[in-house]
Formats: sequence, C-alpha cells, structure tokens
Amino acid sequence: MNHWQDIMAAWPAITLWGLIASGAMATVLEGSRLLGFSRMSLPFLFGAFFTMRRARAMVLGYVAYLLGGWVFAVLYALVLEMTGGGSWWAGGLIGLAHGVFLVTVFLPLLPFVHPNIATHYDGPSALTRLEPPGPFGLNYGHATPVTTLAAQVLFGVLFGAGYALSAG
Repeated sequence: MNHWQDIMAAWPAITLWGLIASGAMATVLEGSRLLGFSRMSLPFLFGAFFTMRRARAMVLGYVAYLLGGWVFAVLYALVLEMTGGGSWWAGGLIGLAHGVFLVTVFLPLLPFVHPNIATHYDGPSALTRLEPPGPFGLNYGHATPVTTLAAQVLFGVLFGAGYALSAG
C-alpha cells in the first residue's frame, strides 16, 4: 500500500487522536494564558479573522482550531508513515519542528495576512486593533515561545503515541 492508502485506513485513529492532541494543545495554550505566562490565544486570533466580536471570535476560533488540528493530524500521520510509523518521540520531533516554524515564521508573518492585527510598521488603527505578535510572539509575553513550543510538542507526542497504538 502507498502512504495515502495507509492514511485512509487509519482515518478513525487520525480523527480520534487528532482531536485528543488538539484539545490537549489548546488546554496548555489557554492554561498558559490564564496563568499569565502568555497573552496569546491562537483560537482567538483565528476567530478574529472572521469577526472582532470577542465572544464570537473565541467560539469560531476554537472550531477553526480543532478543524486545523485535524488537518495537521493528517499531515503528521503522513510524515509518520513516510518515516516508518508512529511513535511518541517521532511525533514529538514533528511537533517541535512545527512549533519552531510557528514561532519563527508564522507569528511574525501573521500581521501581514490577518485583517485585524496591526503591523509593527503601522501600529493599531480603527481597522487593525490587535497587537502584532512580534518576533517569536514575544509581544504576547516572554513565556509565549516556550509555552507554544511545549504545546506543539505535546500535540506531537500525544498524536504520535496514539497513532502508534492504533496502528499496532
């Protein structure tokens, strides 16, 4: 079988473990926000693509975040299949790489594609009311890069372990 056939055969495991890993990752990220380690809420930032009504942005953002988690679960499963199968440590390494990309590339570029985030060039206005994340997300708190990396690694570890259990 090719890798896509393996992925299609593992669809129930990808769905289940993608949801579990996404929920755990969101819990760590929101917990770090509630504890004051970071001011960043990725679900809110995703929801703010669609509306600036905060309550609605949080709900829409969580839906988008969980759907995105499933998309990334499929990508993680494909990488795991291409590298010999799932394991917690392989998932953790993928999560670490994903987290490094997130804090070094995605967050600094976000103001240039998000309609409601100010850029570091222009500052907030009536239309761009959210503060930019800044380098590594540091504008949202000094622990933001660490908590973001930890949450991504947790996603990878949980998904990799679950995927390995389901495949084995």
